[in-house]
Amino acid sequence: MAAPPSPVISANALDLTFQTGDGPVQALKDVALEIDKGDFVSFIGPSGCGKTTFLRCIAGLEQPTGGTLSVNGMTPDAARRARAYGYVFQAAGLYPWRTIAKNITLPLEIMGYTKSDQAARVERVLELVELSGFGGKYPWQLSGGMQQRASIARALAFDADILLMDEPFGALDEIVRDHLNEQLLALWARTEKTICFVTHSIPEAVYLSTKIVVMSPRPGRISDVIESPLPKDRPLDIRDSAEFIDIAHRVRDGLRAGHGDDV
Repeated sequence: MAAPPSPVISANALDLTFQTGDGPVQALKDVALEIDKGDFVSFIGPSGCGKTTFLRCIAGLEQPTGGTLSVNGMTPDAARRARAYGYVFQAAGLYPWRTIAKNITLPLEIMGYTKSDQAARVERVLELVELSGFGGKYPWQLSGGMQQRASIARALAFDADILLMDEPFGALDEIVRDHLNEQLLALWARTEKTICFVTHSIPEAVYLSTKIVVMSPRPGRISDVIESPLPKDRPLDIRDSAEFIDIAHRVRDGLRAGHGDDV
């Protein structure tokens, strides 16, 4: 009998303490989590609970002070050097003097891809995020939602297996956010990426995820991990279903319990 596949991301007893002028601040405490290939995992919790810090640890942008963390069986630093992930930030972060296509090619240029390969990859990812024909536009010519889709395209351009997303739709209005949530689920289904997604929205976390990680206030701990029973094919109106509402209640209860444990 074949052994089960190793998790793509594995954290065990993970701690992170920042040294500040006012003394040490513990951002993460005893975090244990496994994320499998193809999972869509949302991290939800109050501001300052360590959601983004944990994402940055996965990316090798912060160094844990205790415990272990592996990404694709490597240290986060090794995974970063191996280009194992794409990162989508809260703001699109597009250079205004470069066209959308040129923004997407920037990491490809740094990595030394040929011009022909760059062009092919740009065309493919623009189609994936439904921005075909907009490569020659500048960021200021696109709406906020379109700019975030271009940012996602840039993160997908070098075909990393893992997509790290730090509250990418938080600044957008609800109508645009709903549309991008639908598009992101369709993109995930087509690409089969492993996605780690930070959000403050309970409905967004429940709608998008195969697994919801509920975090407590600082020091950031995991108060609940919810495996979603919802089907992968999720129309927006699934949010009116009893099953969806039950999961949302469990997330809310986990957030309240986490606050109750705060000391």
